[in-house]
Amino acid sequence: MSDAPESLVQVRNLHKVFRRGSERIDVLQGVNLDLAQGEYLSLMGPSGSGKTTLLNLIGGLDTPSDGSVTVSGDRIDKMSGGKLSRWRSRHIGFVFQLYNLLPVLTAERNVDLPLLLSPLSRAQRKKHVATALAMVGLSDRAKHYPRQLSGGQEQRVGIARAIVTDPTLLLCDEPTGDLDRRSGDEILELLQALNKEHGKAIIMVTHDARAAERASRTLYLDKGMLVNEGVDA
Repeated sequence: MSDAPESLVQVRNLHKVFRRGSERIDVLQGVNLDLAQGEYLSLMGPSGSGKTTLLNLIGGLDTPSDGSVTVSGDRIDKMSGGKLSRWRSRHIGFVFQLYNLLPVLTAERNVDLPLLLSPLSRAQRKKHVATALAMVGLSDRAKHYPRQLSGGQEQRVGIARAIVTDPTLLLCDEPTGDLDRRSGDEILELLQALNKEHGKAIIMVTHDARAAERASRTLYLDKGMLVNEGVDA
C-alpha cells in the first residue's frame, strides 16, 4: 500500500498478541491498512476476527504488540500516558454499540463530557454542545435523561458526544447492533450525512451487510488478517 501524504490513517504490519496463561492468541497478524481523508470504511468479519481490536488500536485505546499506527501524521503507537489521552481527545470520536451514556446526566451534559478536557470556557462548551445536538436532530431533547429517550435517540446523543470536539476520525463499533431496523437505518443515514456533508472520516465495525453498504469501501477481517477488499460503493 502507498504511504501517500493524503492518507489519514496508516496501519503497517500490525500485530496484537494476547496471552491466556501459557496460551498465545494472535488476534491481529500483520494487518496493513490505509484510510484517506474523508473516507467512510466498514470493517466486517466473524466474531473474534479482530475488528474491535483493530478499531481500538487505531483509536489509541490499546497498544500493538508490533507494527505501527499513524493517524493524521502522528505515530500513536509511540505515545503513552497523558500525551496519548490528549491526542485522543483532539482527534478521535468513539461511537459504541451500547451508547455508554451516564444515566444521571442529561443529554447535553453527556455530550459536554469530552469538552471538560478542553480549554474552552463554559459558554463556548455550551455552544459546541448545542451545535452537536442540532446536527443529530436532538435540540429539543437536550434536557432529557437517557431513560427518557428511545434507543435511537440515545445513540444520537452518543454520536453528538463523539463529534462535539470536531474530531479527525469517527470510530464506530457496531453502532446499530442494539437497535431495531428503522432506528438503525436512521443512525446509518446520520453517519452517512456526517461523512458526505461534513467530511468526517469514519471507520465502522459491523456484522450487518446492509449497514456496510453505506460505506464507500468494505474490508474483511478473518482470523486476524485482511482477507480481501470490497469494491467502492
